[in-house]
Amino acid sequence: MIDRDIIVALRAAGYDVECTSEKGMARSDDLEILKYCTNNKRTLVTLDEHFGDWTVIKLTEHAGVIRLKVNPTSSSMIKDALFPFLEQNKDREFQNLLVIVKDSGIRWIRTA
Repeated sequence: MIDRDIIVALRAAGYDVECTSEKGMARSDDLEILKYCTNNKRTLVTLDEHFGDWTVIKLTEHAGVIRLKVNPTSSSMIKDALFPFLEQNKDREFQNLLVIVKDSGIRWIRTA
């Protein structure tokens, strides 16, 4: 759900990024993607609000979900929300956390 130019910018900034499309998972359901991230210890960054439902209701453990809640969902809005958040939390562990990042603030939810 996140544009290619954001992925390129994240990689240029030194972030280790995997995309569902590059892993052949573009059409995978939410739970399969979240399980992949959990098994590979990768924090999921998404615009999809349904990942929050999975982390809060269905799973006992996961590697972390960062849910971007920006409007409009343009590349510039996503960058403006995501990059400062990542910089401020670069040493933070996200395991079993759902983090909702929006322009009005950040909400941290422990899910396990």
